[in-house]
Amino acid sequence: MKFLSEQPDVDLTYSDVFLVPRRSGITSRLEVDLAPKDGTPATVPLVASNMNSVTGPRLAAVLARRGGLGILPQDMPLQDLDAAIREVKAQPVSWDTPLVLSPAATVADALRLIPAVKGHGIVVADGAGRLDASGRIPVSSVRGILPAARLATALPDAQLGDLVHAGSPALEAEDAADARAAFDVITETGSDLVTVVDHGHLVGTLSARSALRSTLYAPALDADGRLAVGAAVGINGDVAAKAQALAAAGVDVLVLDTAHGHQEGMLRALATVSALDLGIPLVAGNIVTADGVHDLVDAGASILKVGVGPGAMCTTRMMTAVGRPQFSAVLEAAEAARSLGAHVWADGGVRYPRDVALALAAGAASVMIGSWFAGTIEAPGQLQADADGRIFKESWGMASTKAVQARFGRLDAYDRARKELFAEGISSSKIYLDPLRPGVEDLLDMITSGVRSSFTYAGAASVPEFHDRALVGRQSAAGYEEGKALPVSW
Repeated sequence: MKFLSEQPDVDLTYSDVFLVPRRSGITSRLEVDLAPKDGTPATVPLVASNMNSVTGPRLAAVLARRGGLGILPQDMPLQDLDAAIREVKAQPVSWDTPLVLSPAATVADALRLIPAVKGHGIVVADGAGRLDASGRIPVSSVRGILPAARLATALPDAQLGDLVHAGSPALEAEDAADARAAFDVITETGSDLVTVVDHGHLVGTLSARSALRSTLYAPALDADGRLAVGAAVGINGDVAAKAQALAAAGVDVLVLDTAHGHQEGMLRALATVSALDLGIPLVAGNIVTADGVHDLVDAGASILKVGVGPGAMCTTRMMTAVGRPQFSAVLEAAEAARSLGAHVWADGGVRYPRDVALALAAGAASVMIGSWFAGTIEAPGQLQADADGRIFKESWGMASTKAVQARFGRLDAYDRARKELFAEGISSSKIYLDPLRPGVEDLLDMITSGVRSSFTYAGAASVPEFHDRALVGRQSAAGYEEGKALPVSW
């Protein structure tokens, strides 16, 4: 990356800078390869943050299916982390995981899991999709698919079995593997989505948009062809035992995570885990300086998580004055990492696709996203509605009182109360679903479309080329505002 004018003498945020178009030979966004090339299985440079309100197995599976990585949070008990990893690994790669409810489930039950929007639906099956001896759902138990949009016109206590129509269209797995043929079948039937069956068993669902996406994204897969997933551990306790257990469960990326990553505890934990030679990338953070990069790489990290204080749920900078403007933090850390053969994940501070592009321009291999993904169908937690009927999910910071209570729930009341005295961050925030982009895949489409365009403007066909060719200029606050679209009502 180069600056348009002289190197600035102050640290910069994403809002302080912009990308300058350059002569380009890239004729199509589809020529761009977004793979981060950081030693992980990812094929797009997006990582879901290891936050309790952001990444669970449902979101991790959807994200991996489209090439990204979800990092399961360290606050989950080890047995739950093990189960979540195995759940992701069991999900289908070529089509969507079916959302299955019983005929006795109500519309209110369904609306806690999925909003009443087009393009989504629920498979209604007897026994709530009870598995047979093969461990799969027999087609004979499937009543049909209920389009999610139908939930908007039904009473909350109506049972799904009374709303679903028998004879919903289905595709054999071998036919669903042909994206164009599957798209044609789905559109010809006028269905929101169809079931995918294999030898008499339900194995997934597929919508027309999912069929299209399968031609645009390459999934993030492990060596056995299963969906990839990461997991985080803290730096206290028996870190080696946790790391070994997660590796045995099949985790593809291990993140050693603490708010202040440039500390002796992190260096000891990293050295311990690195000595295990688990054969998977080790990510460590968070840091904001070149010195932090050097020390953590020396201790065994191959990827550094960069960012202190830029997250939407984080109050660290206002509470402690500690942190650093994110663009400059990523720029310095990435330069240091590159000299050591390591990589950087930019963690936090992105609010628009432009910010993702700027993080990559600064040298990040991937960009971590938290609150943006927290407001999606697939994020952990149930959907709720406010007094105006707007749909939201709850989100909270990982150092907040709510997170501390969950993390130290096994302590007695006295010791837990002592921990809560030092909590930071927002304990509860409503993250509203975008009615036009309610799912994580919808956000991926928007983000990757913008980033692909950024690459074409820079004349870069890959992430490493973008690191080299990106030309960045500084701008005033008025310059930033000028770039925003005018409101529709103007």
